[in-house]
Amino acid sequence: MDGAPPRHLAVLLALGGLAGLIAAVVLLIEKIALIADPSYVPSCSINPVLSCGSVMTTPQAEAFGVPNPLIGVAGFAVVTTVGVGLFAGARYRRWFYLGLQAGVTFGVVFVHWLIFQSLYRIEALCPYCMVVWVVTIAVFWYTTLHNVDAGHVPLPRSARRTVRGVAGYHGVVLTGWYLTVATLILIQFWTYWQTLL
Repeated sequence: MDGAPPRHLAVLLALGGLAGLIAAVVLLIEKIALIADPSYVPSCSINPVLSCGSVMTTPQAEAFGVPNPLIGVAGFAVVTTVGVGLFAGARYRRWFYLGLQAGVTFGVVFVHWLIFQSLYRIEALCPYCMVVWVVTIAVFWYTTLHNVDAGHVPLPRSARRTVRGVAGYHGVVLTGWYLTVATLILIQFWTYWQTLL
């Protein structure tokens, strides 16, 4: 068995996973309501930019042939369970952490594809989706830092030292990541934001 991960990782996975799970469940409920009644206006369709309805009716909302929220419900249920297990004192083997790493890496790549699609193809934002973006980025970042630090992810010694150096600024990196996405949103919808001033 491997040693205990940092307590903050357990809390992040449990609470972040729960937040993502709630957002995914709400999105799934809204998607089902929209399928049942095409004239239904989702609760998260607030204005021309913050409009879940505009996002949910696109092909990108079913990237793998099923509604994206189904993927979110399954993925965040796993993340939440892992976090609760760690918080309760569970110890997982290296292969388990590698599986978790594969899952969160898929999640963060998928989320960035969705961010691109939302900003530059659909040209609308889904508030619940943005909750998923925030959670997925944080879960990926801290899971990766733990896996590198614990030696679960095989890296050359020099690369491991670099990652550990970056880990000392983990909050700065995460904040910069979020600010980059926020800046892209601000620029893309600048014309609309100006009308609110």
